[in-house]
Amino acid sequence: MTDTLPITERTRLRRGHKRGDFNRETINAILDAMPMCHIGYVLDGSPQVMPTFQWREGNHVYWHASSAGRGIGAAGNQDVCMTVSLLDGLVLARSAMHHSANFRSVMIFGKPTKITDPDEKAQKLGNLIDALYPGRNALLRPMTAQENKATAVLSLPIEEASAKIRSGGPVDDDEDYSLPIWAGVVPVKMQLLPVEADPRNLDGVEIPDHIQDIKIG
Repeated sequence: MTDTLPITERTRLRRGHKRGDFNRETINAILDAMPMCHIGYVLDGSPQVMPTFQWREGNHVYWHASSAGRGIGAAGNQDVCMTVSLLDGLVLARSAMHHSANFRSVMIFGKPTKITDPDEKAQKLGNLIDALYPGRNALLRPMTAQENKATAVLSLPIEEASAKIRSGGPVDDDEDYSLPIWAGVVPVKMQLLPVEADPRNLDGVEIPDHIQDIKIG
């Protein structure tokens, strides 16, 4: 049975609604493909947007930030909006109006919960490391109490969310197809480049195998 999220006034797509997708599997796939997210909230009456890393565990998404940041207190006491997006292509049409982009995006609404238990927080931050670099957390030194205290972790249920996806070529006005103007798609892909080793690595320390398992996009 398909797990489809209910449509709310905040998640209802009013433009390009045919590109909307409320299937949990689709939403999860986009979240898992792109760790970079943006958190929108209100601070002192003004809109704020905070970029950070997110990771998903089941039907919850988590993110971290500095405990000293002003936004952590604000975000933990109000509804927030998290967005995640990937650019898949530049779409060139025969008119400026119909230029577009191929993309995958997710928007999540809800009130986050701050993780306060130090042991749970340490576990979640370890999960973040493994979400980005599979298997790396077990190789690292343990987190110190001060590092734990300095880092905030928040959780948001994936219950009020939607995905929006565009793919394919340009859609021009019928009369424009007779114009001698090139149109098409320039595919865009995020690529991991060769690693750059820290010059202070100890002699004999090799590049770990899990570097090959990093996947973004």
